Amino acid sequence: MTESKMRKNVIWFILIGMILLSGCANEQQDLTQFVNPFIGTGGDGHTYPGANAPFGMVQLSPDTRTEGQPSCGGYYYPDSTIIGFSHTHLNGVGEPEFRDVLFMPTVGKVQVTAGSEENPETGYRSRYDHSSEIAHPGYYSVMLDDYDIKVELTATERCGFHKYIFPKSDSANIIIDLAHPNGAEELIIKKVSDDEIEGLRRSHGWAFDQYVYFVAKFSKPFSNFAIAVNDKITPNISEAKGKNIKAVVSYSTNQYEPIFVKVGISAVSVDGARKNLEAEIKDWNFEKVIEHTKQKWNKELNKIKIEGGTNEQRTVFYTSMYHVSLSPILFMDVDGKYRGIDHKIHEAKDFTNYSVFSLWDTFRGVHPLFTIIDRKRTNDFIRSLLAKYDDGGRLPMWPLVGNYTDDMLGYHAVSVITDAYVKGIRDYDVEKAFKAMKEISQMDRLGLKYYKNIGYLPYDRQGESVSKTLEYSYDDWCISQMAKALDKKGDYDYYNVRSHFYKNVFDTTTNFMRGKSFDRKWLSPFDPLKNSAYSEGNAYQYMFVPHDAEGLIELAGGDEEFTKWLDVLFTYKTDENQHGIIGQYWHGNEPGHHLPYLYNYVGKPWKTQEIVHKILTELYSDSPDGIAGNEDCGQMSAWYILSSMGFYSVSPGQEIYIFGTPLFNKAVINLENLPDGKAGGKEFIIEAKDLSPQNYYIQSVSLNGKLYSKSYIKHSDIINGGSLVFEMGDKPNKKWGKSKENRPPSGNDPSVVALPYIKRGKTLFANSTKIELACDTKNSEIHYTLDGTEPTMKSTLYSSPVRITKTTTIKFEAYDKEDLPSGVVEIQLTKATYNEPVKNIRIVPGLNYDYYKKFFVTTADLDIVKPLSHGVIKTFNIDNAKIDEYFGFRFDGYIRVPSDGIYTFYLESNDGSRLYIDGAELIENDANHGSITEPGSIGLKAGLHKIDLKYFQAGGGKALKVSWEGPSFNRREIRANELFRRKNK
Repeated sequence: MTESKMRKNVIWFILIGMILLSGCANEQQDLTQFVNPFIGTGGDGHTYPGANAPFGMVQLSPDTRTEGQPSCGGYYYPDSTIIGFSHTHLNGVGEPEFRDVLFMPTVGKVQVTAGSEENPETGYRSRYDHSSEIAHPGYYSVMLDDYDIKVELTATERCGFHKYIFPKSDSANIIIDLAHPNGAEELIIKKVSDDEIEGLRRSHGWAFDQYVYFVAKFSKPFSNFAIAVNDKITPNISEAKGKNIKAVVSYSTNQYEPIFVKVGISAVSVDGARKNLEAEIKDWNFEKVIEHTKQKWNKELNKIKIEGGTNEQRTVFYTSMYHVSLSPILFMDVDGKYRGIDHKIHEAKDFTNYSVFSLWDTFRGVHPLFTIIDRKRTNDFIRSLLAKYDDGGRLPMWPLVGNYTDDMLGYHAVSVITDAYVKGIRDYDVEKAFKAMKEISQMDRLGLKYYKNIGYLPYDRQGESVSKTLEYSYDDWCISQMAKALDKKGDYDYYNVRSHFYKNVFDTTTNFMRGKSFDRKWLSPFDPLKNSAYSEGNAYQYMFVPHDAEGLIELAGGDEEFTKWLDVLFTYKTDENQHGIIGQYWHGNEPGHHLPYLYNYVGKPWKTQEIVHKILTELYSDSPDGIAGNEDCGQMSAWYILSSMGFYSVSPGQEIYIFGTPLFNKAVINLENLPDGKAGGKEFIIEAKDLSPQNYYIQSVSLNGKLYSKSYIKHSDIINGGSLVFEMGDKPNKKWGKSKENRPPSGNDPSVVALPYIKRGKTLFANSTKIELACDTKNSEIHYTLDGTEPTMKSTLYSSPVRITKTTTIKFEAYDKEDLPSGVVEIQLTKATYNEPVKNIRIVPGLNYDYYKKFFVTTADLDIVKPLSHGVIKTFNIDNAKIDEYFGFRFDGYIRVPSDGIYTFYLESNDGSRLYIDGAELIENDANHGSITEPGSIGLKAGLHKIDLKYFQAGGGKALKVSWEGPSFNRREIRANELFRRKNK
């Protein structure tokens, strides 16, 4: 499909819009005309074209496939058939999910399976042509060619509204497929009357336990109603429960007869879904809902008005504004009730509850953008994150409709909170927020136990170790900035130290962040192009230190060396076919989104202007593949919005934005009218004089009529209203922004002393152990205590290994020659006690196992689902899994220990696992990750000891291996003749 054909339905909108844009900036304009929802529906964008309201809980959109990455948005532009129209979708993510409660109109023979794209007549799906599709905010329509049915869709926040225009037929049908897309855990459907049905779709997927209740009302009473159980029509029933439940309502229709269906959904209850429907769609006026939702979209889009640029650039801009307003999504009913992260029902009081926070992506640009254009909603976003803390016990990483997913890296909720706070957005419980921030940073999960104690994550103990170290370091800087703002000096000092931990994985011999082992050896062999210790990237792409650019520049050897490094990043080509790549810079993935702006920190903003202009003009387009990677809940669009206005949020949590180069002649930010009168009803106007496709170099800048020499701007300058004027030219002004006083300041305070560590010695010992301490800061000294008190410079000076003969807490801290401290390390040194063996049981060789087939997020998920099968196996082994992905095992049995002593177990897995000895957890190797090994030591007496193991595989590779070592043997895999089970089990 060509770009011009796809856009034929919106060209006249653009012409009208050009006229409108020349009008008064304060008038609300119909900017929906510039939105093309098909952008990102092809390639890797994973967006969807359907109907929804801003931040709505309903996303009513066509589904064209159910498997693979292209199904993440439900709709994939190259597909030629439509399966149906479901009510929930995610915007541009990398994991297929949602697509709940599918409706599909048909005529002719009733079929309750979808069929295949190659042979759609084998099921209820239909062919369609893109020429019949129309999509704009709040509306979607298409012609189903196999049935001659025109489908129109619109939506409110919690409800979907369908309009089906049927041909003349005695067998017009509407299929309701609750098993779509890939089955479910619990399905219920019930006929309430001849024009109403209700039900539940409960599924275990990426959102491990998701509830979607629904109520559907039809404008015309059914002539027939039927339920299919396990794909077989079951006559004379009006209600059914199971895992494969579908329904069919049938009619006789006249030519062009419309039948309307309005559907309310809820995560709370059927009553909640009914209340939502009754509140939001009171009648059958389809056009009124379209218009009302369009007005809501115009309110969002009018927050920024642009002039200039090409038609395509304006369409990309307002489609980007549209995409950033699709999530987070509303997650509560009209009565305030919502399903919490604990799966209990709660009520939101004095705030609006939201879910779907793709924080690893959106903290970078989406949430900083919201601090400018959506300050009121930002307060509710933070209150929603704190509600998840209240309900679930910790801040979320990637919360998804009442579920922790623990997906991706870091604890970036702290970035969103800090960024809002330092920018004056504070209508929430600040002390609770700070408490929650500290608590999530002190967990032992996800490698934090290593990070806290040795200052980095070892690659031989944690997957993506470099990436996690860098992102934890940034998040800790955010906590330090929050502590500074709250005048909490002790917390500030502690987290400031941790914010420098990124330096522990910087290798000065290669000038890259590099994997380091637990015994502090660099990963070797090392290839910066390989994804060896990084998340979705390589060493070029993971120079992620947004909070301390100056520190990074110093590590790299100074301004010129860092400039050379950036030049290589943007020019070193290895894969000409990879979409979204400039040299080694990968714009299609978020960790590097700040990298083009780092030239400003070395006094060369003209180089930033070149790269940013290239990205804006070459990596975004008005086409289905017009986004150079997953949209990721609006982050790709947020980068475009901010950058096209001339600046970007390099370090959220810091109250500045770094200048790039503007794309439009004029942009007007309409600031919110806040209740406190601050930043209310004002405008911030950005102008680019003499801008052209060739004139993208900044010659000079003026702020509020005065010459401005900084290469960055403060948030307060924007939010207080005023004007920013760029003078543009076709040649770089290499003097502008060059001097150090005009460069952006780093957010981090000066360097700190490296964290000291135990170089040699055992933390679990039989009789005694010698502890050797070390610190990588030259000329530093270490002071320690053994009585539980905090070390100071007056504490015992470390000079030689310390002999420990009893269980002891050692605390130690390093100081440099200027008496600057490192921060305290606390380690428990334990004299072993020995577990007694199990006695008086009858055993036989082998282990018992339970086998599961599900998408799991953590090993705890195994506790709440039923196993698919049971059996006996000789040793810990997953080779008999019936599928390659998305499965789990639980093993239980006994291990024979040959003699009294300390035994170390090694648990290697891909993905998550946990090992238990004598009923107590010994090793936690949980979560979704590559193949990594975790050790755990324990004192055991000779004889039989209970051994249990949980394991799950969550996509990609799979591995499970359990090894041990003891007083009389070296490390090896546990053998079959050492494992047993109860005879009577």
